[in-house]
Order: sequence, then structure tokens, then C-alpha cells
Amino acid sequence: MTQISIDEVKQNLSAFLHRVEAGEALVLFKAGKPLAEIKPIISNSHKAPRPFGLCAGEFIVPDDFDNPLPENILAEFEGR
Repeated sequence: MTQISIDEVKQNLSAFLHRVEAGEALVLFKAGKPLAEIKPIISNSHKAPRPFGLCAGEFIVPDDFDNPLPENILAEFEGR
């Protein structure tokens, strides 16, 4: 990982962003101490989407799923 100071980034932000786009990870330093890491986001767009139904049958939605919550649970959510 490349170590750079905040002052270097301020001078030429676009150049450092191009390096990140190219896959390089950067560690920002402030007063000689590491402050943050800037790294590219790995895109999953090249992967095929996951098919539906991978967990079919592993969970059954209960019949009362959409019923209102009991009063005592609602009271706790509302801080009463």
C-alpha cells in the first residue's frame, strides 16, 4: 500500500483517485500517523446474479407473520 500525506492529496486529488481507480490502495497519513485507507470498491457486476430459491424450504413464514404485535412489545418499542 502506498503511504501519502494529506497535504499530498490536497495538491493533486484527481491523480490519487486515478490510482485508486486503477486498483491501488492508499493509506493517508496526518502528522506521521495513519488516518484512513482509500481503496477501490470491488464490483460484483462481472458475476452472474444469484438465482432465486437457493434456500427454498429452509424457512417457512408463519401464518401470523403480518398480525399486529402484542401491546406489551409495542409499548417497549415506544418506550412506554
